[in-house]
Amino acid sequence: MNGVIRIRRGLGTVAGYLRSAPGTYGWLLVLFVTTVALHHMSPEFEQQFLRQRSTNIRELSENPVRVLISSAMWIDGGHWLPYAFLYTVFHAQVERWLGTLRWLGVCASAHVFATLLSEGVLLNAIREGMAPISAVNTLDIGVSYALAGVIALLGYRIAAPWRYPYLLVVFALYGIPLATDRTFTDFGHFVSILIGLACYPLVRGRGKAWNPKETLAALRS
Repeated sequence: MNGVIRIRRGLGTVAGYLRSAPGTYGWLLVLFVTTVALHHMSPEFEQQFLRQRSTNIRELSENPVRVLISSAMWIDGGHWLPYAFLYTVFHAQVERWLGTLRWLGVCASAHVFATLLSEGVLLNAIREGMAPISAVNTLDIGVSYALAGVIALLGYRIAAPWRYPYLLVVFALYGIPLATDRTFTDFGHFVSILIGLACYPLVRGRGKAWNPKETLAALRS
């Protein structure tokens, strides 16, 4: 009997946690369904299918709203579990902190503006002869721009001086690939973290910043 009660309590705790970030876990559910769908497609059909939902230059010029939405519903590579972990660590924390609407605004801003700016850089590279014409059809889907923006914004949730090492790691994580590989997606990711940091007005008055020192002291007492 006690075991049944503990299981029910555990399930209730999990359900409460999921309800505290409905946008995050609703999005994850969509990604789970679409990932399963991808695993049932042939490789040839999968590439064609995803390219039609990609925010590449061709699709953006013809169906910008549709692809900006649809591209955020698929994971390139088909691995869902790592995103479930990252969404729980970052997206869920920010959604519970800011509320669903503000969190969604950050996600949309990072996803849309980073996509448009990075594809603009690629278009300019094509015009300058630095990238092939075929790059207008480059596959560009996924949720990483929104995730990068949220990861950067979460730095404001951490009290100084702990905030600065966190942001240093974020800038290194996204800045080093940009400096070494210089792809349009690396540029998009770096722009995303700048957009996340620019969303500072959304975090004003949203509660006391988390202080790791206070948490450690509480655990020791």
